[in-house]
Amino acid sequence: QVQLVESGGGLVQAGGSLRLSCATSGRTFSSYAMGWFRQAPGKEREFVATISVGGAITYYTDSVKGRFTISRSRDNGKNTVYLQMNNLKPEDTAVYYCAAGRLTTAQDISVKKGIDYWGRGTLVTVSS
Repeated sequence: QVQLVESGGGLVQAGGSLRLSCATSGRTFSSYAMGWFRQAPGKEREFVATISVGGAITYYTDSVKGRFTISRSRDNGKNTVYLQMNNLKPEDTAVYYCAAGRLTTAQDISVKKGIDYWGRGTLVTVSS
């Protein structure tokens, strides 16, 4: 069974940091481009960051550039994607979702093209 499971969300004060993780199982996600999206209440799901298969290419939405960092690792055959979030702002409050696409690129995932799998999300709340 293919799964993307996000973790690491929570409540944090403005200016604080969180690190989200997306654990993968059921497929060899080392050949998948991966991404993070978020959805705030009453808003559409939006692109946050994506990373290529090899990890060398990343894209970020303008509002998180310089504050968020996407990365990926492979340990003991398990592929994990991270989102390090620093200097968090109240407008970062949302449910954060992990996404994966095999026959696609990091750039295409940023516009929701070629996404094969979504996680169920983890809630991030930033208080002012």
